Amino acid sequence: MVRRVLFAVACWLFVLAVGIQVFLAGAGLFKLTDFTPHGYLGWILPLVPLVVLILAGVASVDRRTMLLSIAMLVATMIQPELAAARYENPVIAAFHPVNALLIFWLAWTVARRATDLARTGRHQLAAATD
Repeated sequence: MVRRVLFAVACWLFVLAVGIQVFLAGAGLFKLTDFTPHGYLGWILPLVPLVVLILAGVASVDRRTMLLSIAMLVATMIQPELAAARYENPVIAAFHPVNALLIFWLAWTVARRATDLARTGRHQLAAATD
């Protein structure tokens, strides 16, 4: 049960981190700061889905949740590369915000599934002890 709760917490922390990343992009866009914080976080962010994927394995999640977690990791890993392509291939770089939407959807979906899984585990544990 603890493993599933940790999985859910990690997933929701990633959703929060994606929200912070979008805020940092907006801060750069509206000249509150430059894009440096957004860029730094963007290169570090793929570590979180890697941890989520490891916790998914430890939590024994279902196949679909595992596949969504893998997709989230892949989408997050290519995200900084899309931005880096802006000079050589701006058409590819234009997919950076589109991929950000995909990352958010995947993060939200995996987090919801993780929460449901943690709740199910808790209910099963409570039923077993009754």
